[in-house]
Amino acid sequence: MRELNDVDPQALPEGWLSSDEPVVLRGLVRDWPVVQAARRAGEGQGGEVAAYLRRFDVGATVGAWYGPPEIEGRFGYNADLTGFNFAREMTRFAAVLDALAAHRDDPRPPAIYVGSTTIDTCLPGFRAENDLPIGHLQPLASLWLGNRACVAAHQDLPDNLACVAAGRRRFTLLPPDQVGNLYIGPLENTLAGLPTSLVDFREPDLQRFPKFAQAQARAMVVDLGPGDAIFIPSMWWHHVEALEPFNLLVNYWWRQSPEHMDSPMAALLLAMMTVRDLPPAQRDAWRHLFDHYVFEADADTAAHLPPAARQILASPLDSDAVRGLRARLLRRLNR
Repeated sequence: MRELNDVDPQALPEGWLSSDEPVVLRGLVRDWPVVQAARRAGEGQGGEVAAYLRRFDVGATVGAWYGPPEIEGRFGYNADLTGFNFAREMTRFAAVLDALAAHRDDPRPPAIYVGSTTIDTCLPGFRAENDLPIGHLQPLASLWLGNRACVAAHQDLPDNLACVAAGRRRFTLLPPDQVGNLYIGPLENTLAGLPTSLVDFREPDLQRFPKFAQAQARAMVVDLGPGDAIFIPSMWWHHVEALEPFNLLVNYWWRQSPEHMDSPMAALLLAMMTVRDLPPAQRDAWRHLFDHYVFEADADTAAHLPPAARQILASPLDSDAVRGLRARLLRRLNR
């Protein structure tokens, strides 16, 4: 994995925010006050960092996950994949900080985790002291807080800049083409809206998941400490393991596509409903159409048509065209 050291956040390297490959940025947010608090307190202790976070706490309610000690921090499914091995609870942010402090020294603590919580709602004012100059990307800034929690491998549609503010985290990244080797769980019954791998990357069961050995050969693994950051491109698989009793991460999400574009997941689900179970010859015919109009589309695809006749073949689609196309699809689906 490419690494850049002591990057100046005011002079970010040109092009890395749109890279197709992961990039580690050592020390990117080392000057943040919350990172300084973490370094003074020692990795993973959390006392001074928690006190710093409480300065901005306005009593917001957050979604927290709690798992028994037996799951050893790995949030996932139950044995038959009909449910999960943890409980979700809406609680005050301060209560999560209290729970982390109460179990900090436990040899086998319960798993405690708050993920993808909008910072400006939860801790207003925090970003005035801890932020990056990437406002031109219009990112959504979120926080991730917990003890030794382990998030199963998953993909995100937006690009992702993840900044370790306290504790240490181990990132294992895999390119999108490894989906067939990751043994993805149910698409409609997910932990947090995203399909995840069933493989425990910490101790993979290669008898149950033999193709995972091929994924391991392609894996990129890196440990990050307070002040370090990693850029994860859209749709790269990433497994994230927190390694200390107290861990805080701040991340920024943004898309390199207009807001009016729908999630490609909608297209995948529709294709599963309409294309996947066709006879092989018909499915192959549709593969050619998808290649022509989607995956290999270029300036020549509709060049034979006058501009006024191209309609949805025009590229890129503008917001009016997308609204019209969405209405057309809804009419067909509601027949």
